[in-house]
Amino acid sequence: MLDSDSKIWLESCFKKNVRFDESMSSHTSLRVGGAADAFVMPEKPEELVELIKWSRQRDIPYIVIGDGTNLLVKDRGIRGIVVVLTKCLKSITKRGMGRDGIIVTALAGARMQALCSFAIKNGLKGMNFAIGIPGTVGGGIMMNAGTVYGSIKGVLDSIKILLPAGHTKIIMRENLNFDYRKLSLKDEVKEVNQGQPVILGACFCLHPSDPQKLKRDAEEILKARKERQPTGLPSAGCFFKNPLSGKTAGELIDLAGLKGKSIGGAETSLKHANFIINRDRASAADILALIELVQETVAKKFNINLEPEVKIVGQ
Repeated sequence: MLDSDSKIWLESCFKKNVRFDESMSSHTSLRVGGAADAFVMPEKPEELVELIKWSRQRDIPYIVIGDGTNLLVKDRGIRGIVVVLTKCLKSITKRGMGRDGIIVTALAGARMQALCSFAIKNGLKGMNFAIGIPGTVGGGIMMNAGTVYGSIKGVLDSIKILLPAGHTKIIMRENLNFDYRKLSLKDEVKEVNQGQPVILGACFCLHPSDPQKLKRDAEEILKARKERQPTGLPSAGCFFKNPLSGKTAGELIDLAGLKGKSIGGAETSLKHANFIINRDRASAADILALIELVQETVAKKFNINLEPEVKIVGQ
């Protein structure tokens, strides 16, 4: 996808912050994935804007990632540019009173756990549902990250996006199209008719509370997560979305007799069947084969189609 002129431009603009043919296995929590044509880490918001505009003008595809914690990259890698936001968009600030509470602004490259810690430290209730959720704020917004305690949708006030032409837009929560583990920006894509909008950050509406109580509650939530979820081996968290009613995805996989099932180096966790873990140098192909087996078996036994929560990209 990248000719010599494109590589020269990227090197001149980003220097040490651009890598070519970069293995994505180093940048995803599953530790699998082929190489990206270019891997770019802008240090300033202006550099990000310039990169997105240039990519659009050159008709070079790009994908924006945070920490790669909810991402499965296929073995042949990613054509085009992988853009990482964790260097240029990482601040978290308290703005004061908003229409329904105290507004906290977090940029897309900030870690979700940093936002949770910020809220607790400042005595602000609303983010504890996300305790233990890995990844960045931008990724959390795109997947409407959540737990049994709540989701991003419940605390979001607005988001700020970058359109491919280079200008920004603020979208209020009432105009956002959230679904279970998903935020759709289809209307924005139609509007620009080219390229994918980039989430730059968001405003969250939180409420005053006792910092010590929030801290105790967070510790209990984190303890419970650790007890029921596998740790120590690469994974992307819960792999499949839970059906809207009835048993959870993990329960269905267990009842289908697939708990602990392995293909190559990939395995459904014995501790939580909805976790696919990289037990022994798995390839993306191993994981994809296991996904297909789980989906086919659950569909045959229960007539339920399990949809991946993890984003699958690449070739």
